[in-house]
Amino acid sequence: MQLKTRTEYRVARHRRVRRKISGTEARPRMAIFKSVTSLQVQLIDDENSVTLVAARTGGRKNIAAAEELGRRIAELADARGVKQVVVDRGGFHFHGRIKAVVDTAVASGLSIGDTAVPAPKDAGEEDK
Repeated sequence: MQLKTRTEYRVARHRRVRRKISGTEARPRMAIFKSVTSLQVQLIDDENSVTLVAARTGGRKNIAAAEELGRRIAELADARGVKQVVVDRGGFHFHGRIKAVVDTAVASGLSIGDTAVPAPKDAGEEDK
């Protein structure tokens, strides 16, 4: 299939991302979507096919609205007991409004990193 439009390229990127990530109840998928009129964020439990939390901007789609959306989704997630998420950028490039939503959500208390950080190896140890 020959891709021709920007939307087809975005959907192809999204499919590649979705092959690798999935949300659980403890660590839901934070799906971000940019429409013509607004930004939308959902926290989705893919194991049970349930949307846990959803929020959107009210007709604005600038950086300030994206930051407000990031704060709001972090508050809603905290009220639901969610501390960690997996980010699904929806095939959109990770800059601008998408980055603003994620950065503000992280600054507001959501975690997108791994829970357990592996301990550094000693200099004298070898892998076996």
